Amino acid sequence: MIGNKKVTAIVLAAGDSMRYGKNRNKNFEILNGKTVLQYSIDAFDKNNYIDDIIIASKENEIQKVKNIISEEKHDKIIKVIIGGKTRKESVYHCITSTNADIVIIHDGARPLIKQEYINQSIECIGELKGVTIGVKAKDTIKIADKNNVIISTTNRSNTWIIQTPQCFNRDVLVKLHEKYKNVDVTDDCSLLEKEGYSVKIVEGDYTNIKITTYEDWRIIESWLSQNR
Repeated sequence: MIGNKKVTAIVLAAGDSMRYGKNRNKNFEILNGKTVLQYSIDAFDKNNYIDDIIIASKENEIQKVKNIISEEKHDKIIKVIIGGKTRKESVYHCITSTNADIVIIHDGARPLIKQEYINQSIECIGELKGVTIGVKAKDTIKIADKNNVIISTTNRSNTWIIQTPQCFNRDVLVKLHEKYKNVDVTDDCSLLEKEGYSVKIVEGDYTNIKITTYEDWRIIESWLSQNR
């Protein structure tokens, strides 16, 4: 809780992991002795601002998620719900399963999230309705058409790679999910942008990698091995 506002952490773990290439949910892979998902759960469980945690899971994986939760003692109440067919649907299921004032949404497959970024995201919510973690692009970013022909080049100095967590006023986010029910987006900030809300970027760091491919898992495993 921040002030008198309740904060719910939402951890998304209901994806298909198609690009991971191992025919299994990347959230259940083992990193340095525990599952990828457990790192994200632990990060929010020990955060002083968080009141409770909701995890979005595939229906046939709910028991597996509950087994992971039961392997450790947690201070926060953790609820597991059935996610949707898309990331956006999973988020909607979660944000309508809480009455919190603030929701902070995180990819379960980003195991290296740091407390300072969780704190800063929540602390920035006030007049703002949305906050996201991001890092400045190191490389030149090109925009291309469907034939991979370059259309334009972004200005690298103000081009950001967006990560999670992303933090929102829950009531605003629920309304926008319902308004844009049939519009697919890859992150929730996009919904606020459509309505003209200002969304702040809190600068994070490049270790907050999302495991999308098996190569990402190997990078994180190597980082953990070197920083034990």
